[in-house]
Amino acid sequence: MSTLRSKFNGIANEKTAKAKTPPPFSLRLTAEERARLEADAAGAPLGGYIRKRLFGEAASPRKRRGNSPVKDGEALGRLVGALGQSRLSANLNQLAKAVNTGSLPVTPETEAEIKQACQAVTVMREELLRALGKSPGDGP
Repeated sequence: MSTLRSKFNGIANEKTAKAKTPPPFSLRLTAEERARLEADAAGAPLGGYIRKRLFGEAASPRKRRGNSPVKDGEALGRLVGALGQSRLSANLNQLAKAVNTGSLPVTPETEAEIKQACQAVTVMREELLRALGKSPGDGP
């Protein structure tokens, strides 16, 4: 029991040690105050507008994250194209239906088609990983 407790305490300590940024500051405004602030901001994000008004040009810029984790749009396009051209989903659906009804004959042709479907899935997985900036050997 004490080992389990120490593991949980260790996890909690790791989380608090990683928290380096201060918590956000909250400010409550009346509806009129907020409307005036939005009008003054003229479409700019309110947080950025408030920081600029408070700190002027001395306000440090915020780190921006990309909207998408895609590293290689071309690889992602190949993947989407392969999915669109394949009959993979229909074939896998037919296989699942046959398995559920018990009517799937195990023939060399069936085995070859299943292997081909697995290879197609492997290729698509590798392309997706490349598009996300990962190595095909990454992950489970």
